[in-house]
Amino acid sequence: MWKIEDAIDLYGIERWGNGYFSFNKNGNLSVRPGKKETLAIDLKVVVDNLSAKKIKFPILFRFPQILEGQIKELNGAFSHSISEYKYNNIYQGAFPMKVNQRREVMEEIVKFGKKFNQGLEVGTKAELLAALSFELGQEALLICNGFKDDEYLKLALNAVKLKNKLVIVIDEFSETRRLLELSKTMGVKPLIGIRVKLYSKGSGKWAESGGESAKFGLTTTEMLDCIKTFAEYEMLEQLQMLHFHVGSQITEIRRIQKAVKEAARVYAKIRNMHINIKYFNIGGGLGVDYDGSKTSSDASANYTIQEYANNVVYSLKDVCDEEGVSHPIILSESGRALSAYHSLLVINIKGDKNGNRNKLIEMRGDEPHIITELYDGSKEINIKNYIEYYHDALENREELLSLFNLGEIELEEKSTGEVLFLQICEKAAAFARETGNKSDDFDDLNKLLSKKYIGNFSTFQSIPDFWAIKQLFPVVPVSRANEKPTQYGTIVDITCDSDGEIDKFVDLKDVKEILELHELNNGSYYLAILMLGAYQDTIGDYHNLFGAANEAHIIMDDSGGWHIKQIVNGDRNCDVLGYVKYNTNSLLASFESEVVQAQRENKISKQEAEEIINNYKESMNQYTYLDM
Repeated sequence: MWKIEDAIDLYGIERWGNGYFSFNKNGNLSVRPGKKETLAIDLKVVVDNLSAKKIKFPILFRFPQILEGQIKELNGAFSHSISEYKYNNIYQGAFPMKVNQRREVMEEIVKFGKKFNQGLEVGTKAELLAALSFELGQEALLICNGFKDDEYLKLALNAVKLKNKLVIVIDEFSETRRLLELSKTMGVKPLIGIRVKLYSKGSGKWAESGGESAKFGLTTTEMLDCIKTFAEYEMLEQLQMLHFHVGSQITEIRRIQKAVKEAARVYAKIRNMHINIKYFNIGGGLGVDYDGSKTSSDASANYTIQEYANNVVYSLKDVCDEEGVSHPIILSESGRALSAYHSLLVINIKGDKNGNRNKLIEMRGDEPHIITELYDGSKEINIKNYIEYYHDALENREELLSLFNLGEIELEEKSTGEVLFLQICEKAAAFARETGNKSDDFDDLNKLLSKKYIGNFSTFQSIPDFWAIKQLFPVVPVSRANEKPTQYGTIVDITCDSDGEIDKFVDLKDVKEILELHELNNGSYYLAILMLGAYQDTIGDYHNLFGAANEAHIIMDDSGGWHIKQIVNGDRNCDVLGYVKYNTNSLLASFESEVVQAQRENKISKQEAEEIINNYKESMNQYTYLDM
């Protein structure tokens, strides 16, 4: 008998969910913002509530309290390590805005992070303009990274007059003298950091963003020249941060340990030059376990947050003690680990494509021999002969195609043969599951028989990293986990692009190309795509002019109840047209002109003309996704 525990194991939800997600006794996906089993939000109940309020799908759900939980976990991990290893300084975080610039997300991170002096990291003028609107904690840092022109530097230097804890990091050597000249001209002494280019690299998809060929950072020679330039301008006392970054989503803990040791040695040598470096900024890279395997695969990480903190603190302390220098404030720019878990997309499935293989076939008696053979095979296949009959059916299908290409059978006969072949395949697959046959033949057969579940969403808008780099994201049913899934399928979106398909899924042993799902019935069927909070919001594109999804921000109270904190409307058709420089008033004027001309030519009546124009106006203000 199928149990909830079977669904939890099948979808791996407690391996990758970090305590925030599970299935409840009703078979519904539940969200636990505080990781407490007794305080959980039934997502199906929320979905039904929003559906009743006529909020259209797809809907992106945000759970702000998960952001708070991740901030607490990261700070708690470093606090524990600092205490255990008797490290003589503190830890501070700085959230990199590039990971999720959405105002609603940033506001929550700033609010929850204030007690931990959580700062912000920016890499562009636009991000700095946004960051300057937030009130950070008294000791929190605002860190300016990225390539910088004079306007970026002027903006940052003016901000120094208002925020003493703003750090300008030199990412490229030519910025050094320009920064110091502008500082002198404006009479401002900013806190300055230098980004060092290490030999150490990270691991995973972004490993090449580190190492000696990295895009950012100073070589040893450039770093020493930079220090000489600071001395020339009598600004050495302002050099207070050493920064490095060896890549996003680092999958192997030993790579982190190696990078910290190398950078710690650089820090110690600079300190021994009587330069008061105060902050040791390890950058980002803290990995998220998307597939729950706890391995060094691209979609996982072979360490926990606590192990990450332990390795950073121990490795840094070990080098500092050996070199006889003081312990610096440890600072990290962890963004993915803080934000990934807090949002998920719920899509409604509008149907599936299965090739009509349930069609009832009735024989006339005068069919070609190939049709008769397939029909007999579909009737006689059983658990004892299914392997032989399946192989026979494969040969029969080849003969069917050959006969059609030679013009010896008609379309109707080809259609009948195809349906019979698929019916044999379905029976063979069922017998294989019953007998536990997991040979390659039947793995391929399951892929052949898998349905394409049509989801009302855009892969390119909502999960662009899947399309671009095949980043895995967990996909699970929102309900019916108490029913055994009987179908295999992939999820196709509603864009006019064959790349708009989720065909890689989380699995403990390997990446799956099909997912176990339920047979569609007359009711609604919803799927959730989880862990979308890092990067997906801001790198999504407008393929086919599908826009941002509707959003619902959900808060849970201490008693386990929930409420909708905020609804953020998604893009309308007029919005996305504006993004690609169409003026909606001009579009309407042009369209009205065509309608008027058609009326003059008596192609349509006056009433029809009014209806057509009104329909056009209404469509302009409608949600870009299907109304279903």
